[in-house]
Amino acid sequence: MSIPKKILVPVDGSVQGCKATDEAIYLAKKFGAKLDFVYVASEINKDIPSHLVFDRIWTKLSDDMEAAKHVETGIIHKAILKVAETEGSDMIIMGSRGLGLFKGAILGSVSQKVVEESKIPVMVIK
Repeated sequence: MSIPKKILVPVDGSVQGCKATDEAIYLAKKFGAKLDFVYVASEINKDIPSHLVFDRIWTKLSDDMEAAKHVETGIIHKAILKVAETEGSDMIIMGSRGLGLFKGAILGSVSQKVVEESKIPVMVIK
């Protein structure tokens, strides 16, 4: 795997999503990579507006970091993969589970589908 220049981070306000954000910020600082954050609006996270999630993330970014916000709708894993392709991402960093209903699963259904269908490396943070 080469050094990432553009990292996509799906966010939903979950604990694992926050851990993934922290890891992505760390790697972006280390490698000078740009960050794209994507929030996919769904029935599951309808009570958490995207601006609250993004506001929390932006407090963690240093002034010299390049980052962009994306809000999508639709099937979550497909929306994530679409943004990765559109933005030319080199890597996806995401939480192992988000706000989904199946908390007992080892790997959440969204992260599993992203791993299976992605054409670029995916780092899953537990």
